[in-house]
Amino acid sequence: MTGFLMARRVSPQSKAFDLLLAGGLTLFFGFLSLAQAQFAGVVGVALLVPLIWRRSYPELVFFGVSAIAVLQWLAGIELQAGNIGLLVALYTISVYGEVRFSRIALGIGGLGVLMATARYWANSDWRQQITMMVAFGSVVFGVWAFGERRRTRGLYVAQLEERAVQAERDRDREATLAVTNERTRIAREIHDVVAHGLSIMIVQADGGLYAADASPEQAKKALATIGDTGRASLTEMRKMLGLLKQDEQNELDPNQPRPQPGVSSLPELVENVREAGLTVDYEVTGTPRDLPALLGLTAYRIVQEGLTNTLKHAGPGARTSVTLDFGREMLTVVVTDDGRGGGVAPSSDAGHGLVGMRQRASISGGTVNAGPKAGGGYEVVAKLPYAGPADQ
Repeated sequence: MTGFLMARRVSPQSKAFDLLLAGGLTLFFGFLSLAQAQFAGVVGVALLVPLIWRRSYPELVFFGVSAIAVLQWLAGIELQAGNIGLLVALYTISVYGEVRFSRIALGIGGLGVLMATARYWANSDWRQQITMMVAFGSVVFGVWAFGERRRTRGLYVAQLEERAVQAERDRDREATLAVTNERTRIAREIHDVVAHGLSIMIVQADGGLYAADASPEQAKKALATIGDTGRASLTEMRKMLGLLKQDEQNELDPNQPRPQPGVSSLPELVENVREAGLTVDYEVTGTPRDLPALLGLTAYRIVQEGLTNTLKHAGPGARTSVTLDFGREMLTVVVTDDGRGGGVAPSSDAGHGLVGMRQRASISGGTVNAGPKAGGGYEVVAKLPYAGPADQ
């Protein structure tokens, strides 16, 4: 009884359409029924009025209209224009009703065809009876099948929309997790940089203390190193706090800092990639200079990620080039490949690697652009200013 009594959720626009449809059918076909059978034409009107609630109660409307049609058959009232309400109700239940009731409605429609043929064409030739039975049966089944097809299509579209929404949620969640994980890793690496700088300051301070009396010049150099290192460490800390805006629980021992890779470690990285089977050309242009530890680490990680993506996606036989251009105001890092091997096209989706590269570059006030090249291949271009946002 739930399918009969529980109303479907229908939008105001759909309700208004159903009201106009039922009203229009009642005015037109109901008038024809009244003109055709006068008092008996009231039955035709009764078959059309319930269509106002066809989408709210599709099962109740169909079986209600069918009951009126049975009374019409029992009373011997001829078929009228208002009987079109039966077809509209059948279509409605096949689209909006429960599947089990839709199947029952089809059976009732077939039974109605047999009943109508037996009553209204009982005295006709058997050929005419078969013709009318086939004709009415085809109409009934066609209306039901059309509604069933629309139901199936609606369910399919709804599933596609749900999958799209779920995929978008998963993509957003994965992107958020990627950014969070990358920020955590960056914070830990900055922790190592700062801890390494503090260790240098401690060593220089101890050395300067012992050399203060015997060698004032050495003490001055130690103090100068302490000042430079302290300012650099403070700059890195400001960058971290300004971007991440969150506290990180550092699991590393600050008393045992690890050396961080920089641009000086790139030749070793390139050589390791060459040993893995990738052809890599490495070039440095401009006048090399000493870079802040964080900037050097950022350049190293961008090249590392770019080479990793080339190994994954460029295919066998691809050639790769890594270029470091030391300009006047910024370092430009370019990682490019020709993708001539297997030719696996890079995904258009910004993966975790690209998220990480952009996140690292943004800490130093830089940018990363990545995408396919004209003619094939892939290119990553990072522009990293020497003076980061905290230094300006």
